[in-house]
Amino acid sequence: MDDKMTSGEIAKKAGVSQKAVRLYDEKGLLKPTDYSDGNYRLYDKEALQILEKIVALKQIGFSLEEIRDNLTSGDARDIKEALKIQLSVMEEKRYKLDMVIDAINRTLARGEDSLDWDDVADIVKSVTLDQTADLAHWKALQHSVSEDWYVQIFRTMGFGSGNKVLDLGCGFSKIWRNNWDIIPEGTKIYAYDLPGTWADDFANFIEENTGSLPENVDIDLTFSDLDKADTWDKIDREQKYDRIIAHYIFDEVKNIEAIVERASIVLSPDGFFSVNGPDVTTWDQYFKDALAQAGIKEDFLDEKIAQSLAERDEYLKMLGKYFAKVETIELQSSFRFDDADDVLECFRKRNEAQAKFFSVNEKKIKEYFAGRIEEEGQIVITTTSHFQHCSN
Repeated sequence: MDDKMTSGEIAKKAGVSQKAVRLYDEKGLLKPTDYSDGNYRLYDKEALQILEKIVALKQIGFSLEEIRDNLTSGDARDIKEALKIQLSVMEEKRYKLDMVIDAINRTLARGEDSLDWDDVADIVKSVTLDQTADLAHWKALQHSVSEDWYVQIFRTMGFGSGNKVLDLGCGFSKIWRNNWDIIPEGTKIYAYDLPGTWADDFANFIEENTGSLPENVDIDLTFSDLDKADTWDKIDREQKYDRIIAHYIFDEVKNIEAIVERASIVLSPDGFFSVNGPDVTTWDQYFKDALAQAGIKEDFLDEKIAQSLAERDEYLKMLGKYFAKVETIELQSSFRFDDADDVLECFRKRNEAQAKFFSVNEKKIKEYFAGRIEEEGQIVITTTSHFQHCSN
């Protein structure tokens, strides 16, 4: 019995509480080696090594269920894959944490002593929307094999020398940042967004890089709420605009139709208004076809696609109330995956409400994607996005 440790002794050696040791026993991670005459749990050196592994895996973010699975398999390849997945999870958490820290710093810098809780609520909402969009773009870039998305969008806009451009909900403004050197000479850009969003960062970018803009290009960034009439009073004072951009703002404004109507009023006769709204995602269609090939029955993607079609039809009908011509521009992007877990995670992220479906079918879905990758070397998913160019 001399080489055996009580729960208190093994807890002390591993640097955890006795309560944690009891929890690991209840969860099936760490069973006692033996029991004393008084029925107290006893542990040996091998149990201590297992406890140290549990502590290490928990420290780097594994759940108790994931730790149990890893301890059960013990396979080096499984451990390597688990660590790779965990690394990706932790990098995403760090990314989100960095964004929150940045948002708080920018909010404090802007608010000084004038912030109240209503201001904070509006800022948090805007920051959350920006973060969601930026995170989606960041994750997409990890797998993108296409030309820079914002270069493609910029090219469709047909900007000309001396154009007056109205950018509604400019945000981080990759359409300008990623095309900074090729903005046509003499372009005048009027950008609008709420304070406390990524537009704050764009304001700093403008200040630091104005000197490298092409000749006579000017960017005027105004922090103002597009849902408020006084914002449009200011917009209207600048007269007519050759190009109006309203990309990715549907979730950011309270009344998108009011924005569309106001844009139609300030658009120049020869200009166009570029907007993107509800779309029938080709991601959904791809995953629907993949499930059919894998022999997995589902209904939620059919419902999701049908809802998207209905929303798109209503949206196009609404645009037609204010513009004589609505032209749809299609842009394609391709995304490459060489790991079944990445494809599965992409599928899951786009359908987070379907937890039960994934719990039942996850293994079969992953096996299907893994088989495709083994057979073809990779999976390439090509998606189509739609932008509407509206004119009178």
